[in-house]
Amino acid sequence: MALDDLNSDGSVSHGEAAPNDLEAFWMPFTSNRSFKKRPRLVSRAKDMYYYTPEGRPILDGCAGLWCVNPGHNREPIVEAIRQAAADLDFGPTFQYGHPNAFRLASRIAALAPGDLDHVFFCNSGSEAVDTALKIALAYHQTTGAGTRTRFIGRERAYHGVGFGGISVGGIVSNRRTFGGMLVGVDHLRATYDRENQAFTKGEPDYGAHFADELERIVALHDASTIAAVIVEPMGGSTGVLPAPKGYLKRLREICDKYGILLIFDEVITGYGRLGYAFAAERYGVLPDMITFAKGITAGAVPMGGVLVRKHIHDAFMKGPEHVVELFHGYTYSAHPLACAAGLATLDLYAQENTFTHARALEPFFADAVMSLKDKPGVQDIRTVGITGAVDLAPKDGAPGLRGYEALEKAFHEEGLMMRIAGDTLVVTPPLIISREQVGELVDKLGRVIEKVA
Repeated sequence: MALDDLNSDGSVSHGEAAPNDLEAFWMPFTSNRSFKKRPRLVSRAKDMYYYTPEGRPILDGCAGLWCVNPGHNREPIVEAIRQAAADLDFGPTFQYGHPNAFRLASRIAALAPGDLDHVFFCNSGSEAVDTALKIALAYHQTTGAGTRTRFIGRERAYHGVGFGGISVGGIVSNRRTFGGMLVGVDHLRATYDRENQAFTKGEPDYGAHFADELERIVALHDASTIAAVIVEPMGGSTGVLPAPKGYLKRLREICDKYGILLIFDEVITGYGRLGYAFAAERYGVLPDMITFAKGITAGAVPMGGVLVRKHIHDAFMKGPEHVVELFHGYTYSAHPLACAAGLATLDLYAQENTFTHARALEPFFADAVMSLKDKPGVQDIRTVGITGAVDLAPKDGAPGLRGYEALEKAFHEEGLMMRIAGDTLVVTPPLIISREQVGELVDKLGRVIEKVA
């Protein structure tokens, strides 16, 4: 199918035969056959909107993929990337370096809480998670606790698509077709309990006790075998599951009790999504490592990384100085274009007080999304930060179909881009969204819900 065969509404013209230009791209996390029958294409973006090839505006209700926090195509970021490409197209970071890699690491460490003073760069959230898991294993080896090889994840968690990430993750569809994965991984139960948490704004009051499941797992495996616990402060990809009040602090206490490292996966929550540079600050909990990606470059250039506490980093800085301390890294770690985009993005966040704006807007955003609770088929709504999720009743015998129909109608009929997790509709707009645009988003979402009821 040629792109020229698309009608103005995005449907396919079946008139003249043409090369199948859509077929070659095997799209990730996409129902390819359905998409290619009626594509949802965008060709440019600015601030809060995408635009289709025909010029139709699409309100971005999901910040791209949770990443375009300061809005699309912001000129300072565009110009920084343009200049970086002209100055230094590529700079190796194996035994060499370039200035912006060090500048960006210092800026990120300054934003982070406590002594999370060191940054290991990679290129995505998936790579960040696998990097953190490897650092945890290597740290215990280095400190004489090599029996600590087990990881504890959580049900319904998403930690990327590397073998490490899907092993500690807890979303069934991401795991079931890929074999045995990492051995020695166990999972905490999910923190969501609709009966006690339905229609909650922010962190639910009920559920801190779910953290005590870690005590049972430690008793089963023995603390001497457990390297790290990894959790998202807010389960994003599973449909917005905020941590219950006190839950993360309780996990920190149990990890400290048994000498277990605690990793926060902040690929989604980092850089303002919950109103702070990192969710760790919102919850007053200092993890041993934080993974990040997405918002660090506003999605303009791929980048990820791991923030590491000082004592973990320093444990490796021993022995002969000419010897590599950690045999790990990626060709594109701290790529010059990504570093330039990251520095410009952090400048924008600071100049526009993006995190403060998100924090101030949160109550208004929560009230607006919660106003949909009486729409037909709505079973639950959850909000935290500038993030909301609406659970719809599934169709009999066809779980996920109602959600997919909502995705299609939102784009083609309402000019709205959103995320779905099964029959859950998720909105996570750029953090620059105005109150008027929140109203536009919720109005469009409400009409979509009515259309698929």
